[in-house]
Amino acid sequence: QVRLVESGGGLVQAGGSLRLSCVGSGRTFSDVNMGWFRQAPGKDREFVAAISWISESLYADSVKGRFTVSRNSAKNSVYLQMNNLKPEDTAVYMCAAVSAPNSVRVAPDYWGQGTQVTVSA
Repeated sequence: QVRLVESGGGLVQAGGSLRLSCVGSGRTFSDVNMGWFRQAPGKDREFVAAISWISESLYADSVKGRFTVSRNSAKNSVYLQMNNLKPEDTAVYMCAAVSAPNSVRVAPDYWGQGTQVTVSA
């Protein structure tokens, strides 16, 4: 059974930084595309960033230049470094994964439970 567990969320002031982590278990992740989504209260879930099994990255326009996605396949992990955070970044952030060559942005197979990120003005 594949499991994804996020950590690293919290409360931060606008302009601050947080680093989210996601650790996978239940299979090897060397050939898995991974990504991050977020969902704010009353809004639909939205794509944030993705990183392929060969470490090609993709970002939503709203976070480009502020967020950086990375991975350590040996540790079955994906990370999201978030800098210059804004109040509109407040959301539950969820890790997602899918076997390559499928797109994690389009059709993830696996989801984590999420971690809360709150940015105060």
